[in-house]
Amino acid sequence: MRLQSSERLILAAALFLGGAHPLAGQGQALEPGGAAFLLVPVGARASGLGRAGVADGGSSESAFWNPAGLASLDTSEIAVHRATTFASDNTVLSGYVASRTLGTVGVAAYLVDYGSQEVVPGGGRTAAGSISPRNVELLASYATDLFGAFAVGLNYKLIQFRQDCSGDCTPFRTIVGTTHGIDLGVQYGFGESDALRIGIALLHAGFDLQVNNRSQADPLPTRLQLGAVYRVRLPTSPEAGAPLDARLLVDLQEPWGSYGNPDARVGIELAYGQLIKIRSGYAFLNAESAGPSLGVGLRFGRLALDFARVFFEESSLENPVYLTIRAIL
Repeated sequence: MRLQSSERLILAAALFLGGAHPLAGQGQALEPGGAAFLLVPVGARASGLGRAGVADGGSSESAFWNPAGLASLDTSEIAVHRATTFASDNTVLSGYVASRTLGTVGVAAYLVDYGSQEVVPGGGRTAAGSISPRNVELLASYATDLFGAFAVGLNYKLIQFRQDCSGDCTPFRTIVGTTHGIDLGVQYGFGESDALRIGIALLHAGFDLQVNNRSQADPLPTRLQLGAVYRVRLPTSPEAGAPLDARLLVDLQEPWGSYGNPDARVGIELAYGQLIKIRSGYAFLNAESAGPSLGVGLRFGRLALDFARVFFEESSLENPVYLTIRAIL
């Protein structure tokens, strides 16, 4: 059975928010129009690592996990992130410019498309119109290194829910709700070549998303995250041609203001230079989206491809697939 658009929205919110925090209305039914989509992972790299990315960096994907990770971008890049989930098709277009003296600056546009729903007048058999619910997020990011191993990052975000109408959508109507938010993050590296790096990020802090009226406004799903990544160089023979590295990533995440039962995420990556990276992880979440993940990364000159699949352990819903294409400038 194909889910109706509104049902898919509600189910997505329930899946990714889990029991951690209800949306506005506290105890009432979930309303399509909140910003639960902000909790859906972006990017195949972190998705393949058990959704652990708070202390990671070196990719424009960091904008969605901890903006401080953008400071470790060595070169400018543009990227396309695609995700196919049971509820939506998600697309991100981003571009970031890296400067050793000025830091990293860039923008990203994020579209979550829940599909279209035909509107059939009462008693009729022919659709008179259609409604198309979507979420939109526009980001402007800046990150820089301070005092060597210490990095800071900031996102400004415009967040929108919209239900667009095509044709005669009676009794439905076009709906647009817009709000604003920020992400703040820091990272600090220890040891030679930052073998150990820790990160802290406050994500999705901002104003309530008002769709219908003020009393039904949905608070943003603000999250506090703490993470660490440890990298070790594995022994290789002189004939290997490229270094062999292993990285272990661990994240903890909790809703802002509600502490004591954090989500945990663990990932491991084996890398043969920049050529190929094999990833795996597990997300220990207080939600049905908990479960393992697998991923792979490939680099061909200035083109990088990342692929990941997440497996929901306790859900019969379709497992999401993630694809990232990055062009290194």
